Amino acid sequence: METNNNESITNLNNLLNFDTRKFTSSEIQLKNRLPNWISNAGSLKLKTVLQKYYDYILDHLQKLEEIFKEEKINSMALTNHVMEAFIKEVDEKLSNCTDAEIRDACLLSCIQTINHFKISTYGTAAAFALALNKEKQASLFHEAEVSEKQINDRLSQLAEFEINIKAKAPISLHE
Repeated sequence: METNNNESITNLNNLLNFDTRKFTSSEIQLKNRLPNWISNAGSLKLKTVLQKYYDYILDHLQKLEEIFKEEKINSMALTNHVMEAFIKEVDEKLSNCTDAEIRDACLLSCIQTINHFKISTYGTAAAFALALNKEKQASLFHEAEVSEKQINDRLSQLAEFEINIKAKAPISLHE
């Protein structure tokens, strides 16, 4: 069932399709911005985790495209203003970081904020799909939620055992 910008959301299927288009947009927005953030990361481990995250995003987008085809969802992307705000916030924070260790801590925390938003989004979509007996979609959304949680766990470990420790006492060349 197609949902366009002017159509009302009158049932759970319409809502799922609308949300699917919105978080597809958020994945595209993140895919376009993440390479720049990866290149700005100082920690090799952080770069590695963010590259893995980028790979997950590409995988999510490929699977979302399959859903669009199977469900005949209008693939016209809707701008996800939440992701747009997250990206703007990350860029603003990073532009104010004067130290590589602080920048890594900032980037990591910002990515985790985005990650938590996406965990919630995919979890909700999985619940909607299950309620609609759309097992394949529910499985795909659950799989995406799990990959987001895996990235979150990796980022938490990295923050606790490396990034935050270095950011606590950065080596400053400006003193």
